[in-house]
Amino acid sequence: MDGRRVIVTGGASGIGLAVAAQFLASGAHVGIVSRTQRSIESALAGPLQADSQPVHARAADVSDEEDLASAISGLACALGGLDTLVTSAGIEGEMGASLTDVTSEGFREVLDVNVLGVFHAVKCAVPLLAQSPSASVTMVGSDSGFVAVPGMLAYNASKGALVQLTRALSYELFDEHCIRVNSVCPSIVDTPMARRGLGVESFQDAAYPVNSPDDVARTVLFLSAPESRSLNGLNLLMDFGYTARSSFPA
Repeated sequence: MDGRRVIVTGGASGIGLAVAAQFLASGAHVGIVSRTQRSIESALAGPLQADSQPVHARAADVSDEEDLASAISGLACALGGLDTLVTSAGIEGEMGASLTDVTSEGFREVLDVNVLGVFHAVKCAVPLLAQSPSASVTMVGSDSGFVAVPGMLAYNASKGALVQLTRALSYELFDEHCIRVNSVCPSIVDTPMARRGLGVESFQDAAYPVNSPDDVARTVLFLSAPESRSLNGLNLLMDFGYTARSSFPA
């Protein structure tokens, strides 16, 4: 990743922060987008603090196309171009709510951030990525795009949309610009958002396997690397093999 120019949305917390940190450690030039300046300052003072290679950052709302376009353009200018886009910004929505309790406003907000936000990011980045000889987009999806549990209606819908968005964009952008598009789809990841959404303080004693943000970040780096040039349109499940199991009670 030495010298590779990377922008990560949602790059100041959770999975996005781990992705940005690992790209930085691998020698990439990194820019992050986050919703608030406060989260950016916290990330830059902590995991993204670097002596030799500064991290560039912009505050923007991914659901606002104009706001995000300005942020991505500014970061690409600071980085000297763009080779890789990672879309990690996301929200969980009204967790635990049944259909009759989910509000239209809450449902729409999840789609605005988790789906429209990815669409905005890719749309803004494509003219920049098209100038790279080995461009890639890697989305952070979820196994919730393949399986469902009660109380996650909007989140399930949004991550299901990303599965097909990955496929559609991989076809269009590779044919037109040789830009690869893939997604990583982890099961539960130990992040502040997951702990908040599930109402737990820790996953230490969880009765199910849990990904770490670094687990996901390593997979993002693998999919984003020029050496993965044949991987395109892939929704890579990171669910410890659970979706491979039969429902037959054997």
